[in-house]
Amino acid sequence: MSDEIEAAGDSGSSDTIPVQAGALKKGAHVVIKGFPCKIVDYSTSKTGKHGHAKANITGIDIFTGKKYEDISPTSHNMLQPIVSRRDFQLIDIDDEGFITVMDDKTNETRSDLRIETDKEDVHKKLKEEFDEGKDLAVTVLSAMKIEKVVTYKTIT
Repeated sequence: MSDEIEAAGDSGSSDTIPVQAGALKKGAHVVIKGFPCKIVDYSTSKTGKHGHAKANITGIDIFTGKKYEDISPTSHNMLQPIVSRRDFQLIDIDDEGFITVMDDKTNETRSDLRIETDKEDVHKKLKEEFDEGKDLAVTVLSAMKIEKVVTYKTIT
């Protein structure tokens, strides 16, 4: 046996945390059908003769905008995705749509994010403004090992 410890890419933390369905609110995030969603409609129905109170949850996927619905007993646990939002300074966009960004706090650069100029209007406008020579900052939303550029702004 070896005493060496292998370096892992992540700290072993989970992408989601359990939360009781009855504790969810409109505007919170929840995993519906395996997708991280923002709750846009939440209602509860009364208990039946032998049943539990049910939570009717409607959410919009935070990455695709697709609508999902779920019904769960309010006493049962659902998964809540850990969603983070970070700003980066845009340095370059290559021919394949991969962007190079720099973290203002750590000055580290990364080139593993891709924009889809043919599918996303925000990405198309981002590329147009970058090509005009503007200094831009992008906001990256990440949850459940998915990352996406969701908005941008001009740095003044």
